[in-house]
Amino acid sequence: MTVPPRDPGEILRALRSRVAALEAHRPAPDAESVLAFGVPGLDRALGGGLALGALHEIVPAAPRDLGAAAATVLALAVHALGRVHRFARREVLWIQPELAGREAGRLYGPGVAALGLSPARLIELRLASERDGAFAMEEALQCRALAVVVGEFSDDRVLDLVALRRLSLAAGAGGGLGLLLRHRAAALASPAATRLAIAAAPGLPDGLGGLGQPAILLSVLRNRRGPTGRWLLVWDHHEHVFREPALREAPVPLPVAEAPVDRPHSPDDAAARTRRDRRRAG
Repeated sequence: MTVPPRDPGEILRALRSRVAALEAHRPAPDAESVLAFGVPGLDRALGGGLALGALHEIVPAAPRDLGAAAATVLALAVHALGRVHRFARREVLWIQPELAGREAGRLYGPGVAALGLSPARLIELRLASERDGAFAMEEALQCRALAVVVGEFSDDRVLDLVALRRLSLAAGAGGGLGLLLRHRAAALASPAATRLAIAAAPGLPDGLGGLGQPAILLSVLRNRRGPTGRWLLVWDHHEHVFREPALREAPVPLPVAEAPVDRPHSPDDAAARTRRDRRRAG
């Protein structure tokens, strides 16, 4: 007796139904297994937050955003120290090879403190080569005395799939938060749990007449636990939390076009150029 072939559409619907049933019964993440941002939409996309015991890549959306990306990494470290109970007495290790330091500069103590991280809880490790940095990060990720391990790299050649896999396994063994700050986004796939791109956004008014509260545009480019997306976030350095600004106070998070170099970019400039051309013509 032959069994008639099933309709492919029917098979697909059955699979979707089974996946939906499994998702509905998936247990809520343990508060000690993830670092929640405190932004509902972002946390849902990440399966509750950034997974602890995992490696996460942070990249600048554009070269000019490297400072914002580094500040976000520091803010995440501060957030982790205050929100994860077992991290309460642990330190943050920042690994920076010589080349990365020459390209982007070193950590600035007063700036680190302004973001909310006490210099007493920050260990900065400077190494001669990127390969040494990758080795040090792998070893540090396995150390349970550290809450957050940051590795800053400017040379992608040492971060091949084998090296990234080793870092991911080390993060799983140590149980801390592994943050890989890359100076530029890599085109290749990665075993990291997430890849987040950071762009600087206009600061929100703080009522004090200054630069305002620091804001970023965070894009989830890769996510092993859910969908991708984009969120505008503000870092509150007093409460050490991220928050999503209200619509009425949020600036439009769009890049401002650079002034053209080969033509005037305003009516006044156009008129001035016309007058100059007429004078030159006699």
